[in-house]
Formats: sequence, C-alpha cells, structure tokens
Amino acid sequence: MRIPPVVSLALFITLLIVACGSTEAPSAKSVGGNTAVTEREYKNNQKINHKLIIPKQIEEIPDEYFKASNQPGTLTDLYYDTYESFSYNEKSKPLKKHAVVYLPYGYSKNQRYDVFYLMHGGWGDETTMLGTPAKPFSFKNVIDNAIAAGEIKPLIIVCPTYNNTNENGLDSANFSLAMQLTRNYHNELLHDLIPAMEGTYSTYAASTSAEDLIASRDHRGFGGFSMGSVATWRTFQYGLDYFRYFLPMSCGTTLDDKEIFAAARGHDPDDYFVFVMTGTDDFAYRYDEARVNLMRLSVYFTDIDENADGNFAYRVKQGYSHDGKAAMEYTYNGMKAFWNGKNKTENTQQAAPILVSSGLTQKAFTRDTKIEDVIQDPAFGNSGRLLFPVNKRYYSGDTLGKLALTWYGINPDRTVEIVNYFKKRAESGDTIFYDIYSDEEKAQDPRKKDTGLFFFRGNKGAKTAIVNAGGGFVFVGAMHDSFPHALELSKKGYNAFALIYRPGAQTACEDLARAIAFLHENAGRLGIDMRDYSLWGGSAGARMAAWLGSYGTERFGEARYPRPAAVIMQYTALSEVTGQEPPTFACVGTNDGIAPYTIMEERINRIKANGTDAEIRVFSGLPHGFGLGEGTVAEGWINDAIQFWEKHMTQ
Repeated sequence: MRIPPVVSLALFITLLIVACGSTEAPSAKSVGGNTAVTEREYKNNQKINHKLIIPKQIEEIPDEYFKASNQPGTLTDLYYDTYESFSYNEKSKPLKKHAVVYLPYGYSKNQRYDVFYLMHGGWGDETTMLGTPAKPFSFKNVIDNAIAAGEIKPLIIVCPTYNNTNENGLDSANFSLAMQLTRNYHNELLHDLIPAMEGTYSTYAASTSAEDLIASRDHRGFGGFSMGSVATWRTFQYGLDYFRYFLPMSCGTTLDDKEIFAAARGHDPDDYFVFVMTGTDDFAYRYDEARVNLMRLSVYFTDIDENADGNFAYRVKQGYSHDGKAAMEYTYNGMKAFWNGKNKTENTQQAAPILVSSGLTQKAFTRDTKIEDVIQDPAFGNSGRLLFPVNKRYYSGDTLGKLALTWYGINPDRTVEIVNYFKKRAESGDTIFYDIYSDEEKAQDPRKKDTGLFFFRGNKGAKTAIVNAGGGFVFVGAMHDSFPHALELSKKGYNAFALIYRPGAQTACEDLARAIAFLHENAGRLGIDMRDYSLWGGSAGARMAAWLGSYGTERFGEARYPRPAAVIMQYTALSEVTGQEPPTFACVGTNDGIAPYTIMEERINRIKANGTDAEIRVFSGLPHGFGLGEGTVAEGWINDAIQFWEKHMTQ
C-alpha cells in the first residue's frame, strides 16, 4: 500500500495534589457526627507554636511506599449541596457535589484529626490524586505508609473539585474558566464543603458554625499543584481566617500577587505558613521564582532561609518538571513539614540563606552544551546522532538551548531534560535504543541505519505505547514531537517507544510495521506487555498511526500482528475512513492552517457512525503542532487520551 505526508510537534503535561495529619483529644458530645470539645480551647487569636520541619532539600518518596500498606487508610465518598459558581450569591442554581475523603488507619470518632484540603490541577477532578473508594491510586499507599512509619501524623485528607458550572462537566479542561472558578471557589469551600465535611467526620471544629471553624484554623491546611496551586493562593486570599497552612506547588501563571498577599493584613505573621515548591525544569519555575521574590519584599512574609522564625519556605527540585512525580513528591514533603509524626532533627531546616538548591547534583548536560557533544557522548554509542534530525538542514543552533527544528518551536528545558534522562539511564546500564533491522537489511538499504526505537521505560510488564513524531515526512522531529510524549507516558508507568523512521510516507509506515513486529517478538526480553498496545502520533506521525491501525502490519511488509487497542492522533488532515479503524482519539486547534479541525471532526464522526468509539478535542485558538499544550488551553489533553486508551484495554 502507498500513501502521502504532513507536519507536527509536541511538549508537556500537568497534574495536581496535596495532604495532612492528626492528634488526640478528649471526647464530648457529638455535633453532626463530629467530636466537640467541652470548652473553647482554640480561640481565633490563640497561637500554636508548631515546630515545622522544613527539609533542606526536597526528599524523594521511598520506592516501597508505593506498595500497599499493612495499615491502610480508607477512601470514602462525601456528597454535599452547593450552588453554581457565577450565580452563587443568588443561590439560584443548586448543585450536588462530590469529594473523596481519606480517613487514616484506625480512624475513630473519639479522636480529633487535622484536615488537609487537596485540590487537583487542570484537566482533573476530585478523583485525580487518590482515586476512588473502588479504585484507589498509588499515592494513597504513599500516605498510608508514611503515616505507618510515623513520618506523618494520622490525618483526614479531602479531595474536592473546583469544577462547578454543572454536575457532569469537566470545567478544569478550560484554562480561562478554571482561573475564574478557582477565584470563586472560596464561596463553596467555606460555606458548603467544610461544614459538610467537618460535620461528618471528627476534626478540631467544635461545630460547623463559622465561629468554630475559624477557631480551629490551626488544624487545617490547603494545597494543590498547578491549577490547584492557583486555588491555594485564592484560598489564602479569601479563606485565611479558616486555614493556617498553605502548600502552593508549581503555580505556572501570573496572579495579582500583591493583592493576594494583602489578605494577611490584620493577621500576626505567626498565624500562617506558606511552603512553595517547584522544579528547575518546570515551566512554572519562572512564575514561582518571581512570586517568591515578591514575597521576600513583602511586609507579610519572611523567608525561613533568612530568619528561622519566618513564615514561608521555598524549595526547588533540580531537574524536576511539571508532572505527577513532582506533584506527589512535593505533597509528601509538605505533609511531613506541616504534620510531622516524628521528633527528629536530621535534614531539618537550619538558617542558611540563599542555599535553597545547594547540594543537588548538577546535570551532565545544560542549555549551553554543544549539540555535537551530545551526539558524540560515549553513553549513547551510535544512537546519539538519532536524537536529532539526521538531515541537519532541518534544525539550527549549535547548543541545546539554541536548538530549533524546522516548523517547530522547541522548549530548551525539555530538550535538556530528555538528553539527561537518556544519559542517566545509559550510564546506569539500561538499553535506551533498539535497532529494528538486521545488519544485512541495513547493508541492502543504508537508510535503515537511521531507524530504531528509543525506549522510555515504565513499569515492568506494563502496557506499551509507540509514539511517532511529525516532520512532514522529510525529517523526524522527535526531540519536540515524540520524545516529550513518550517521557510523560513512562512517568505514568507505561512503556513508551519513540520511533525514528525513514522519511517518506511509505517507508515510515514500513518502519512502524517493523517496530510493531519487533516489539511483539521481543516483549518478554524487554519486560513489556504488547497486548492492548496503542499507537500515537502528531501530524505526519498521526497518519502513520492511523494507517497502521486501519490496514495492519501485513499491508506494509510484515507478518500479521494484532491491531492496536487505540490510536491517538494530533493535528492531521487525514480524511479517509475504511471502516477498519481502531478506537480513535484526536485533538486539534481551531487555528491550524495545515490540518483544518473541521476535517478531523468529520473523520471522527464517520468513525463513530461505523460503530467504533472515537473522541476529539478541539482547542480554541491553537495552531498546528501544539504538542502536549504546555501553558495553553490544551495542557493536559494527554490525560484524556490515556483514559481513552485505558477504556479500550481488554486484558
């Protein structure tokens, strides 16, 4: 079978989170299921001198914490009544909302617990971080194990959502709408969610009256990652009377910071503590840096690195980007800081100004590293040259920081992250690149020397994705259009392979067919599961994925292998529908001059008309090649695509 071309790109992801701890207390009469104190112990103006344990540097979560604990907590569903966000004051549109609540192992109504309200980020909801009672996620195990180890006091964690305009929609998928909803969220949080939650479970609130909720603020915190961090700062602005601790992580946008800080006017500086965390390779880093510099100049904040009695801390993780691993790790560190279960001093904060990032290992490559030095690095062997387009006419720049691909903007920090990822794995003995053709085949067609699979390892035995970059079928734009996708898939636990193929529609599909055959034949040796695999691609790479999905490996010179469980395709104007398409997920921008979104919409509708599941996301204002949509309205689409793939896994 023979076919035609197009172009493409890619870039990054987002996520969410946060959590908290407890303490014992005498019981008295019950108020709405809550344990009340016999007399008012915690006045609004009472100061609790908590000795916070702020790490000198962000600590990694022990691997064993992700395994199930022998002292597991419980996830429960909490349903409560509230009102639509934009007409909240009129209370004209009632809504029934849902939150997921974590109760620690051994939870008792005769014991009072601190509460941490954990907010998700963009493209998420209340189930994103901890999962559901029926299907808990691995971060719940981390919390279980950290509490069992005494690192965190037993606590209640509440996972709510700022999604609010209706009872079924995912408002967080719209950046501008999410920004408005997080600004408004305090109405629902303070007046509906907290009373419902703390009237049901045992906390330090003597009742659910505003007076008693304010009086118990020392035992309450709020935090979140990405858009959840925006919600955290808005909670500081509008809910400081109700909360003592705040954990904003990787807040990747500008805010009216001075106005937010001014909410602390009238509060003693000892009344609140803010712990900010981000990573050097996170697009949010520059926003957090700027915000923290304003905090240092503000009369409302004092950095603990300048004064041990300060009320905010800032920690940066070298090499970390905007992803779920970072979100979980920051949350774990924040929980230990606010509600530490041990009286320990090792690795705790000492007054050491300006040393926030000291002691961290420097990366082998930086923005200033010469591209040629990367290509020639001994760790990569002969595969280093395939990290970049083989035909050098299609890229410019002599350093990683100046690298530019034809048709594509490129994030230099992402480039540095990727080459360092490969170098670290290669130097630890892992195989990062696999040939798909034999030496004899390469001798017969020398162009096959420029093919192969870069391996982004996920969990052993996990499902597999094959990602195909665009480049108009004249070059392979992997550094921007497949490597970032594959890296993010691996961070989700999936095994991902980025294909380097021979430019040309026909040869590209032949190489993809060979790659599928190679992975099926070597799945056991590679430690991967090729059942229910998925094919991914952008632009030209999307056509490859679609064609192999519809026609199969046998139409491109290989034996017959199973078709993919799902095809994930971005911005391509492919219009043909054969009736043999696998379940298909697509996304495109309305300003795409290469792949009109109407053509993609029509194709998806035709696939659905044939009885095959298909979905499309159309993002307003985006041009061709937005990749993972970092910092745009498309950010987080990859989570929807993964869920679509997971829906079609049968084994």
